[in-house]
Amino acid sequence: MTALHVRAVVLPGDEERDLWIVNGRIRTERVAGAETIVDGGFLVPGLVDAHCHIGLATDDLSGAEAQAVTARDAGTLLIRDCGSPMDTRPLQERFDLPRIVRAGRHIARPKRYLQHIGVEVDDPALLPGVVAEQAAYGDGWVKLIGDWIDRDTGDLGPLWPDDVLAEAIKVAHEAGARVTAHVFGEDALPGLIAAGIDCLEHGPGLGADQIAELAERGTALIPTLINIETFPDIAAKAEKYPHYAGHMRALHARAGTAVAAAVEAGVPVYAGTDAGGGIRHGRIVDEIVALHRVGMSPERAIAAASWSARSWLGWSGVGEGAAADLLVLSGDPRQNLDTLRHPKRIVLRGRVIS
Repeated sequence: MTALHVRAVVLPGDEERDLWIVNGRIRTERVAGAETIVDGGFLVPGLVDAHCHIGLATDDLSGAEAQAVTARDAGTLLIRDCGSPMDTRPLQERFDLPRIVRAGRHIARPKRYLQHIGVEVDDPALLPGVVAEQAAYGDGWVKLIGDWIDRDTGDLGPLWPDDVLAEAIKVAHEAGARVTAHVFGEDALPGLIAAGIDCLEHGPGLGADQIAELAERGTALIPTLINIETFPDIAAKAEKYPHYAGHMRALHARAGTAVAAAVEAGVPVYAGTDAGGGIRHGRIVDEIVALHRVGMSPERAIAAASWSARSWLGWSGVGEGAAADLLVLSGDPRQNLDTLRHPKRIVLRGRVIS
């Protein structure tokens, strides 16, 4: 393979640097005969969508492939797939598609989540065993449904007893996996946090005390702000359950304040779109902009979808021997986030995509 050469300002720094790419890896020492593909501009480690669903809302692997291509062409080069009914492991073998870290399938209760997507557990006491199965099936992550509408009460409610949650998360940790949970409302949060959950998805119901505890524990939050923007539409379609509809509207109204408070408190907040259901793929920059809107500095918002998120998921940014997954931009995205929408080069696994 031909060695490549890039010269650009490497974020998060301000220094223009020379980098070489050989066999999909970055080198910081000169490589003779390398082809220069970039001379000038700004380099950002490949973007991360930390809450995405490759293989959801499609019937076959070719549809999942198309979703991954859409994400890639928007600059997303690393995906934490936060639950999918489809086995997407064949896509992980493709050099032209984003790297995918799979969480296996959602784990839910019967009639307490979207049909035909998750593994349904009839008896909550069986949750630890199902978690062990999904920990073995995934890539170091397990996805729980923490709350969903309970049609008997007509509102959001927790799915799991606190003691079962604690045992299930312990089982995952012993297997070397981390656990994340979908949670919209307030009532499921105490049990999830006390059980040692590693990450919360969405989380608009977080209060001040819980935010402080997340910060102390180092528990991550993926707020999926562009998904929360759909809550009024969800509420409008749920008038059969007025308490739930009103609750969703209230959560929508407070989400920005909750995320801003989490950012201020030092909670690790990362960017995720929830693409694959009601959110189309390829919208990671919209989520970065949304994080900035609620109080993240431009640099921190980019980090939440780039170098910080990569480190959280166990992937390197830019350095000797790091994976050559890069975006090269004409301008400084810290001055204009929309610059991220128009990379002049996308390099994935050391190959120029565009």
